[in-house]
Amino acid sequence: MRPASPPNPSLIFETLNAYQRTAILRASIELDLFTAIAEGASDIERAAARCSASPRGIRILCDCLVTLGFLHKENGAYRLTEESALFLDRRSPAYLGSVTAFLGSPDATEPFHRLARIVRIDGSRETGATLAPDHPAWALFARSMAPMMAAPARMLANLAAQTPPAPGRILDVACGHGLFGIEAAKMFPHATIVAVDWAPVLEVARENAARAGLDGRFHTISGSALEVDLEGGYDLILIANFLQLLGPAACESLLRRIHAALNPGGRALTFGFIPDEDRVGPPAQALFAATMLAMTPEGDAYPFSAYEAMFSRAGFARSELVTLASGQRAVVSHRSGPLE
Repeated sequence: MRPASPPNPSLIFETLNAYQRTAILRASIELDLFTAIAEGASDIERAAARCSASPRGIRILCDCLVTLGFLHKENGAYRLTEESALFLDRRSPAYLGSVTAFLGSPDATEPFHRLARIVRIDGSRETGATLAPDHPAWALFARSMAPMMAAPARMLANLAAQTPPAPGRILDVACGHGLFGIEAAKMFPHATIVAVDWAPVLEVARENAARAGLDGRFHTISGSALEVDLEGGYDLILIANFLQLLGPAACESLLRRIHAALNPGGRALTFGFIPDEDRVGPPAQALFAATMLAMTPEGDAYPFSAYEAMFSRAGFARSELVTLASGQRAVVSHRSGPLE
């Protein structure tokens, strides 16, 4: 029998130094290094010239990127990995470099510098203003994070299409960039989309809808989804990345309003970070709870059982958990029909 490995503090040091990995990637995106290499600047001198940077700095940055798995290196030349080519070359339609604008912003990072205090007081009371009307963080979120949400928005639209009939009127709650409603409009060409969010955010959503050619079918309601008149007559309501920002009481209040806005037999599709019932996996879903703790007064990464209970108390007949092709999760909640 092999002796057990002695305790190793490497995880502690790797985690404490993880901010350095973030800085390496953000600097590479800011310098447009991935695009430079993709365009042929595969050696240190050409990459440095292309990025207007020092050869020594570029050499160290590139070698670190190789170590972290973002680049390959052979005979002194660098090339992109498959993932870097798809997501970090600015010329790629799947380019994700813009997400650094929000993920690296003070609104997203500063609360983590005082996380111990936030844990003591049970929520980010100081940054609760990010949930205030017209806070600029959400317009920035809408503009910078849209590329990251394109694929999930298509998957949610595909999920909606799996159960007939096709919806005629769709509500996109706290729409942000509007991509979830836009992808639903593409999936259902005869549907009308109504998007709700604060006015500065709706400007971004309308721009995206115009680019998608949806001007005549994309309508907006300005204000907080928790307060404004949602109108009614919807067959499908999309709730993407929003309930997790709220405490249970606010979630239930909103869900009652959503239930009232749905036609009999209508559905609500909830997308977000939904961990396992023990709340410790999968890692990306479970760790998001810390983001909500740091950035909101009462938000959380809710497991399915919590959503199921909240939707039930709001009047929904049943809810089911669905795993999308990406491994991300969604909740499908059904309003009872006339015979149910």
